[in-house]
Amino acid sequence: MSRQHLHLPQLAPGEPFPDVGKAWGPQSPACGLLAAGGRLDVPTLLRAYSSGIFPWFSEGQPILWWSTDPRMVLDVSQFKLRRSLKQALQRFMRDGKCEIRIDSAFAQVIAACAQSLRGSSLAESPGTWIVPDMVTAYLALHRAGFAHSVETWVDGKLVGGLYCVALGQAVFGESMFSLQTDASKIALAALICFCRHHGIQLIDCQQNTGHLASLGAAEMARSAFLAHVKTNAAQPAPLWHFDNLYWHELIPSTALPT
Repeated sequence: MSRQHLHLPQLAPGEPFPDVGKAWGPQSPACGLLAAGGRLDVPTLLRAYSSGIFPWFSEGQPILWWSTDPRMVLDVSQFKLRRSLKQALQRFMRDGKCEIRIDSAFAQVIAACAQSLRGSSLAESPGTWIVPDMVTAYLALHRAGFAHSVETWVDGKLVGGLYCVALGQAVFGESMFSLQTDASKIALAALICFCRHHGIQLIDCQQNTGHLASLGAAEMARSAFLAHVKTNAAQPAPLWHFDNLYWHELIPSTALPT
């Protein structure tokens, strides 16, 4: 596709998204870009995620909608638990001052992701795309029950975490932050355990990076990803709660505090 033939649909609020097959291809300057405009409200976001579409734009840009092909996904059964992270998890689990919480501080988590200068997303890209309009939109999505935070707490302080979107059993990873070594990785490991416990197979990571590949993520054809989303979004949603017993999904031999 040559640049002179590129066309980017401009959406009016509430207007349906184009077919994802019309997203810009690998020879374009922005592979996966599908449309601009529209609205960042809960109904639009739900329609987007259920169609394999996500918003991603920076300050001063219009709302930009993307559907990448292939799609980077993390099969929770393939998560690579490095020795250093395993040791950090074991220390964390045995420390009575450390805990994982879900949805206790969503607003703090997304604000911290937006302010983070490094490692703020699952793809390890800067958090500058989490502009104020995005924060407002995902806070509304959280209040509607479709966005969740997984949080790492030490001695009563929030030190790391991530947030994601969930439709039924379809989970879409968004951003993470860390104020302490390994805090965001521990939150990700907790999300892996949560997903394994509830039979959730994949976490969407959107785009391919070396960091994601090192965790076990791999590319999936968009058609296969869309089929996965359609099937799993229709499944009953789990109760978003973390129990220390879930750690057994990742480290079965670890003795956990009672």
